[in-house]
Amino acid sequence: MFDFLKKRYSLAESGVLSGSVDAHSHILFGVDDGASHREDALAMLEYEETLGVREVWCTPHIMEDVPNTTEELQKRFELLKSLYKGNIQLHLAAEYMLDTLFLDRLKKRDLLLHRDGWLLIETSANNPPLNLFSSLSLLRMTGITPILAHPERYRYLQKTDYQKLIADGVKLQLNLSSLTGYYGLTAKDKAEWLLENDMYATFGSDCHRVKGIKEQYGRKALTSATIEKLSLLARCQ
Repeated sequence: MFDFLKKRYSLAESGVLSGSVDAHSHILFGVDDGASHREDALAMLEYEETLGVREVWCTPHIMEDVPNTTEELQKRFELLKSLYKGNIQLHLAAEYMLDTLFLDRLKKRDLLLHRDGWLLIETSANNPPLNLFSSLSLLRMTGITPILAHPERYRYLQKTDYQKLIADGVKLQLNLSSLTGYYGLTAKDKAEWLLENDMYATFGSDCHRVKGIKEQYGRKALTSATIEKLSLLARCQ
């Protein structure tokens, strides 16, 4: 009630990102729709460092339209590490679209895993893949823990779906910009509900451009209650 009267804070000024882990980014340059050049990647890392971020996961797209190979991404990642002279610890994983290319990579066990044997996956924002829940169960049976990227953005998922996903052992990853309204009010409302109910396992910037991340992290859109919840989540990462 009277939510519009509450004071708002930006992610940049909140301090919540100090010591945090950015679990989802498109900082690795020249491989997808994220950073185009090394300068773009280094600028994003420099900005994240000013906020106190301690670790960044580079998670480039792998999908039928962007068929990056593990070997190519590993080479580019080693180049990024050689160029970056800051204090953030860098890691490499990938963001896999649940499509036929993913099924092929899964059969070959040719996967770039996230922390703790997690695998970052995504779907279309509007339409679920065929047999979504059975596909996720298959991953679990192979010993891999699915972590669903930005679940608040999937229009086809309802509250009961999120509860079922978590009951089935799926982790959820919050896009921080969802809380600023960047993806619309529906995604913002879902993100706030999932965060309030402790349903996220981690969060990330999903940053593609330094201008974009600065703009979103500078928006005064978060209440003190949201900041408190984010702080608790950051400590669990």
